Amino acid sequence: MIEALYESNCPDLKLIARGKVRDLYEIDDSSLLFVATDRISAYDVIMNSPIAGKGKILTQISVFWFDFLKDVVPNHLITANIDEMPASVQKYRSQLKGRSLLVKKVQVLPIEAIIRGFITGSGWKEYQNKGTVCDIELPQGLRESERLPSALFTPSTKAEYGDHDENIHPNKCAEIIGKQRAEEMARVALDLYNRAAEYAAAKGIIIADTKFEFGVDCDGNIMLVDEVLTPDSSRFWPKATFKVGRAQESYDKQYLRDYLTSIDFDMHTPIDLPPTVLDNTFKKYIEAYVKLTGNRPDLE
Repeated sequence: MIEALYESNCPDLKLIARGKVRDLYEIDDSSLLFVATDRISAYDVIMNSPIAGKGKILTQISVFWFDFLKDVVPNHLITANIDEMPASVQKYRSQLKGRSLLVKKVQVLPIEAIIRGFITGSGWKEYQNKGTVCDIELPQGLRESERLPSALFTPSTKAEYGDHDENIHPNKCAEIIGKQRAEEMARVALDLYNRAAEYAAAKGIIIADTKFEFGVDCDGNIMLVDEVLTPDSSRFWPKATFKVGRAQESYDKQYLRDYLTSIDFDMHTPIDLPPTVLDNTFKKYIEAYVKLTGNRPDLE
């Protein structure tokens, strides 16, 4: 049985932050350690119940995509192999093995680069009300889950824990990080999405939308950071059951969101989750990993 890690405890490492899912440590002047815990969040709320092994799945999916997409843009990954990490990290092997990334320290840009290939979620709600997504005008008559004429860059600001990310127009993104950097982010994020979506479709998965994060190194080069195309940061739909005009089955945490909707979750208060919800969510993550990579995940 996999033991859940709700929160890492590495007292000899310098803890920088605990996010919704990841704990972040500073290793030295040039590197950080990202630890993917088994916490799960929905609607920006961290649930009380962890999903044992989830952090290991997320880490392995990100490592797969970092390698697959490395010719599109450089990324911050140094190694995911704990045997290649400093001794100060290896001493916590029992906690960290399989769920940690040693990464380059970069200046993270304060924008989430959301790419939407299909109209769903908050984008569908806005479109129904205004005919737009992030105030970008779209053709009339689109149906729920329909493929967009072309993938859209719809950025959002990064909220502190307890607040909600705010969708913004791409022009607002330019005001925050500069026109040239915003254009570069949009171009790279769209390239990443299109490359990944084509690959995933051949494996039977539709990537409806996803979120990328970027940083800038000391030479001013843009770099892909954080997690990449995981079930936590993306909507993965089974191609075999896809049908326009309705909500879709998924391989991501939409299953959890649907459960929370069914119990009238207040969008604010952490709650305990039933074992069936935890188990079924985890099974969807595993299925996504197997379909995308052709391998079974290492959960030891």
